[in-house]
Amino acid sequence: MNMPMLASHPLIQRLTLIWSLRDRRLSLWAALVGLVAAVLITLVWLAGRYEASQVQSTLERDTSDAVNDIRSGLMRDVQALQALQANHNSTQTWSLGAGSLLREHRDWLRMEWRDAQMQLLTHMDSPLRAPSFGRTPRSNALNEITQACQKARRSNGPAYSASYFVPQENGLGFEVMDLCLPWVVAGETLGYSITSYSLQEIMAEHLSPVFARRNEVSFTEPDGARLAIIGQRGRGVRLFSAHQLLDLPGLTLMLRVDGRRGAPDLFPNVLTALVTAMSIALVSVLVLLVKDSRRRLRAERDLAEALAFRKAMEDSLVTGLRARDLQGRITYVNPAFCQMVGFEAAELLGRNNPMPYWPPEMVGEYQQRQAIRLAGNAPPREGYESVFMRKDGTHISVLIIEAPLINVLGQQTGWMSAFLDITEQRRVEELSRASQERLQATARLATVGEMASLLSHELNQPLAAIASYANGSLNLLQPPEPHDTAHTLADLRLALQRIAEQAGRAGKVINSVHDFVRRRDQDREAVMPQALVDAIMPLVQLQARKLGVRVMIQLDKGLPAVWCDRTMVEQVLLNLARNGMQAMDAPDCTLRNLYIQARRAASNRQHQWVELSVTDLGCGISEDVAAQLFNPFFTTKAEGMGLGLSLCRTVVEQHGGHLEFEPHAPRGTVFRFTLPVQPTAH
Repeated sequence: MNMPMLASHPLIQRLTLIWSLRDRRLSLWAALVGLVAAVLITLVWLAGRYEASQVQSTLERDTSDAVNDIRSGLMRDVQALQALQANHNSTQTWSLGAGSLLREHRDWLRMEWRDAQMQLLTHMDSPLRAPSFGRTPRSNALNEITQACQKARRSNGPAYSASYFVPQENGLGFEVMDLCLPWVVAGETLGYSITSYSLQEIMAEHLSPVFARRNEVSFTEPDGARLAIIGQRGRGVRLFSAHQLLDLPGLTLMLRVDGRRGAPDLFPNVLTALVTAMSIALVSVLVLLVKDSRRRLRAERDLAEALAFRKAMEDSLVTGLRARDLQGRITYVNPAFCQMVGFEAAELLGRNNPMPYWPPEMVGEYQQRQAIRLAGNAPPREGYESVFMRKDGTHISVLIIEAPLINVLGQQTGWMSAFLDITEQRRVEELSRASQERLQATARLATVGEMASLLSHELNQPLAAIASYANGSLNLLQPPEPHDTAHTLADLRLALQRIAEQAGRAGKVINSVHDFVRRRDQDREAVMPQALVDAIMPLVQLQARKLGVRVMIQLDKGLPAVWCDRTMVEQVLLNLARNGMQAMDAPDCTLRNLYIQARRAASNRQHQWVELSVTDLGCGISEDVAAQLFNPFFTTKAEGMGLGLSLCRTVVEQHGGHLEFEPHAPRGTVFRFTLPVQPTAH
């Protein structure tokens, strides 16, 4: 099919239209989703900015209130010191008042009373803590105190010194500032009251505990270095900071408040919450619409792929397909059917009986058959054969399989038929039938040959035994010594008895081999393993004496009877014993022992087995020989026929057992086979 024809195909045009509509819908959906996402992002960003500004404003107001609280507390401290100066003019009474004030104010570290020349008259440390100036001499801070007192005298009011660091014995320390309050009487400065403050305790004393727990509060220098810190930053992802100046007489401190807050709330007010909720609802609707559109697009894509797949599958089928409506008109044919009958699809669509591919001589029969089917009698699903006529007039044999055509509503709309061209198959079957007749005649001849081969192999052993006993009898018939007459007659009687047994055995062999060739079930009986071994021992001993082999029998006690064809199993056991003795007939084989053993084999609840084995000490079996040891007509003996082991395995398998072999350490080979135990009566 060339490219213009492919582009004009209805299925290709439909696929092109579906993909173009899909691309347009995707672009519109992408634009809508982008617009909604931009609106939502802008709204959330503005709400976050508003939330952040509210938090920052609140923090700045709290910082301003904290500065006012500290300033008010320090002013109250000044008033308390002024009251102390007014009421206590002696060192003893001053010490009593100072001790009371130190116990009331945790942020006071030390109080001093100095004269106008800054000489220390008396002092008192806070009883609430260890002395803070025990490690550092007070003279180190005298310069800052003097400057503060000079400012206080000039302003005739309180003045604060610059902060300085006081180390402690534990290796730590803290920032301290001093308050100098002049003692003026009748316009004359009589002395100074010096009060040392801990900057950290000032914040802890004058700020609310809730404020300190929620934020980190610190006094800082202009360069940002922190002098004292209380509180801790709350957990959050954003830091908010506020700075406020604490302007004191003679000293200016910077109060910094740091607080961490979580991400700004998405709903800072009702209007934003409403718009956000509407936006979320809109997004939800968009998501549902996108999912529905994706499902529709997926269904359209699956439908298009299914149509394309069905078209490709129908075009590649070698089975002819034909669809008919309930009136018998053809509504669909695939290319394989058109190729089968030689007509184009346009020549068949819409046609009713008689069909153009019906042979003229069979039109009446086919019309009657079609009327029966259209009446509702469905043909068998396994199919039926018919004959069609191609457009060129040749006849073909077809196999027709018809079934009702059911729509999605479960209603029958017609019939669907599948056609297989079986013309070549029928021709091959006819040839095969003729060949089968010729093979049957050949098989009968092969059976006769197999019978002759088996009889010649199996009769060798009893006939050889008969010949041996006959020769022995002839030797016994020679004139014996007078005193050996009775012994000779006994041996002669035994030899004749053995000849009779072996002759009967030969007859049983002929019957068993005959049944074996016919592949029918032999007569089976319960036989003790000891009886099987005893039956073959005379023949085994004859060959053992000839080859110088020592035969050793090992039978477990209490072995059950086996269920077998006695004659055939004795032949198996005898064949394995003879093979074992012949394997040891070599000059390098000095130890010639043959072991015949019987024991219980692995069993289960359903089946029980007895295992018999024959072990020789010969040279063993090579890998090349082992690979084809059981193949018919394969032998390593000059006079052998190659049927012994093949027959042995077949006999054992017919009894349900298994024949196998394996090397014997240090040398030799073990052949073992299993026989079923006599079944118990229920």
